[in-house]
Amino acid sequence: MLEAEKGASVEWVIHLIIHPMSTKSSPRAPARSRNAPSGRPKRAADQRAAASPSPAPRFRPIHTRRAFEEICERIREQLALGMLKPGDKLPPERDLAQQLGVSRNVLREALRSLEMAGVLRLLKGVKGGAFIQEGDTSRMNDVMRDMLSLGTISVRELSEARVHVLDLVVGLACDHARQSDLDALEANIERTELATKEGRLLDRVECSREFYKLLAASTGNKVIAMIMDSVTEIHMRFVYAKVASSGVAMSRLAERRRQLLSAIASRNAASARRLMRTHLEAVQRMLEQDPGAMSLHVALAEVQPGMRR
Repeated sequence: MLEAEKGASVEWVIHLIIHPMSTKSSPRAPARSRNAPSGRPKRAADQRAAASPSPAPRFRPIHTRRAFEEICERIREQLALGMLKPGDKLPPERDLAQQLGVSRNVLREALRSLEMAGVLRLLKGVKGGAFIQEGDTSRMNDVMRDMLSLGTISVRELSEARVHVLDLVVGLACDHARQSDLDALEANIERTELATKEGRLLDRVECSREFYKLLAASTGNKVIAMIMDSVTEIHMRFVYAKVASSGVAMSRLAERRRQLLSAIASRNAASARRLMRTHLEAVQRMLEQDPGAMSLHVALAEVQPGMRR
């Protein structure tokens, strides 16, 4: 070691003995190597990690699917694969239970569940059994009524949705309605006109229900037709209740229907939408004159004898 370095080291040791707490300010403290890493950032990071540890992973519990749910899924799977089609009959109960490896009681629970969902039709007797249903669009009506009962949707929201859906339906009808659709709508208007002349106002309400079904069908879109049916079904209950209680019905209904049909036949979507909006606003004003006619009780009431689905 060089003599100068030795002298500096001795002097530094003496300084430490005399001033043990002044090393940070000492001008003689040997400079830290530029390449030597500092321990302060690492210590700070360690302290932060100790103060806020990472949350432990949390896993949701595993729930084993109930047997009847698994059976429903297997049957729906066969429908999706095209192995089962509307009208097909499932194997006899005993055979199907053996194939699935379940008890007949569990199988019956699954079949009843699928019947309630509109997938199966269960018939008793010699020629009975479990049959695959045709699509039942009325199930959506039940769902809509349940949502009203539970308060998930309101009557106001339903009425507003109907206006917008009919805007779409009328526009599509102008694009896709065939002559057979136009003829069916014309025949409906004639029945409406006759019911009006004969004073059969409740029958005229049923004609209105059918008119909206025919109009929705003319779009050529089954999904839109189902939505249209579900929002119209409950609204027509309001109209039925109003007409039944007051004997008041929309004036010039057949005339307005013919104007709308003419606009659809000429493919004039703007005019058809305007005519439909004007009609719906008039119906809404008629209903609002009797607040009870648009009550939730009316919407959820059982279908009356004269009110056909």
